[in-house]
Amino acid sequence: MLHQVIDRRLSGKNKSIGNRERFLRRYRDQIKEAVRKAVGDRGIKDIEGGADITLPRRDVTEPVFGHAPGGSRELVHPGNQEYVRGDRIQRPQGGGGGGNGSGASPDGQGEDDFVFRISREEFMNYFFDDLALPRMLRTQLLADVPEWKMRRAGFISEGNPTSLHVVRSMRVGLARRIAMGGDPRRELKEAEQQLALLEASGTEAELEKQRVVVEELRARLKRVPFLDPFDLRYRNRIREPKPTSKAVMFCLMDVSGSMDESRKDLAKRFFILLYLFLSKHYEKTEVVFIRHHTQAAEVTEDEFFHATESGGTVVSSALTLMNDIIRERYMGSEWNIYGAQASDGDNWQQDSSKCRELLDNKILPLVRYYAYVQVADEDQNLWEEYTRVRDANPHFAMQKICTPSQIFPVFRDLFKKTPQAA
Repeated sequence: MLHQVIDRRLSGKNKSIGNRERFLRRYRDQIKEAVRKAVGDRGIKDIEGGADITLPRRDVTEPVFGHAPGGSRELVHPGNQEYVRGDRIQRPQGGGGGGNGSGASPDGQGEDDFVFRISREEFMNYFFDDLALPRMLRTQLLADVPEWKMRRAGFISEGNPTSLHVVRSMRVGLARRIAMGGDPRRELKEAEQQLALLEASGTEAELEKQRVVVEELRARLKRVPFLDPFDLRYRNRIREPKPTSKAVMFCLMDVSGSMDESRKDLAKRFFILLYLFLSKHYEKTEVVFIRHHTQAAEVTEDEFFHATESGGTVVSSALTLMNDIIRERYMGSEWNIYGAQASDGDNWQQDSSKCRELLDNKILPLVRYYAYVQVADEDQNLWEEYTRVRDANPHFAMQKICTPSQIFPVFRDLFKKTPQAA
């Protein structure tokens, strides 16, 4: 029997959850665009909260049914002294004007845009839709907490009624009936032939005796059940571990003196988005936070986003520390290694060339993808050296972020989902 479940739960203020979900599906594209615009106006503390989404009134019109007479008919309207059949009516002046659409009116009155609130979870779903870590591979079977998938493994004689395979059960039942009824059918055929001969030249007593034998054989065949519990076959499904992806993301942020508060704010917003993205889509991904000025240090999440330490600029110190950590803790083919770096690009000329050598020779051969974000518009020497790295390595990407409104377009361009992404 088929069952239909109707969700009558309310989501506050006597509003239906089902209606809300249909509304979100219908205007998915408009909501995604509104969420992207909202990111640039948010601060670091409230970047992951819910939001009030505004949609133009013209985009949320509801479909209606119009009832018309239909068919082809001719009507005579009394009192028509202006038109006759065949007249051509001119277009109204001003491109229409006869409709009832909303918009700006001469007295300044009109309809407001449609505003509604989406939750934090909905905001993050729309924000990170169609994003993924590039070039991730699933290469390892985890022994501690493996991921499982169900796989069909033939048929079994006991199982859940919902897993019953009707065709296979009928096939087994047919084979059983053929095997159990082979001898009785052969004996019945011989008895019927004998009965036919006795009907031609036999006595009444012999006929009656042979008829009893035939009836007993027929009754014996009828006692063979059409379908026996032994015949039932059920689909068998077994669990098997599936390859899972182990990944680590290195977050490198410049906190030198040339990084003023506005630039640090842009870098922190970018890394907050990256951290939220990883937390939502990749539960087994580790994150390593590295802050650097003249010296680099591995820090905690709280220190990475809230510490106020500053100093000079030696970018290569962060790359050197990243290389050391990789070789100490994350060497092996089972790890997908990623890197994300944010800086204003201000660095010593000799150190910038050292950064290029570290990336080309030590880091990029080990990582799946590396993204560099410059939070300044000027082309510093580090940007010039990294341009050479980008031209030689397809898995190295670099972008500039100068205003908060550029954060999401850049983030989406760096981590957009590709056919090779996992």
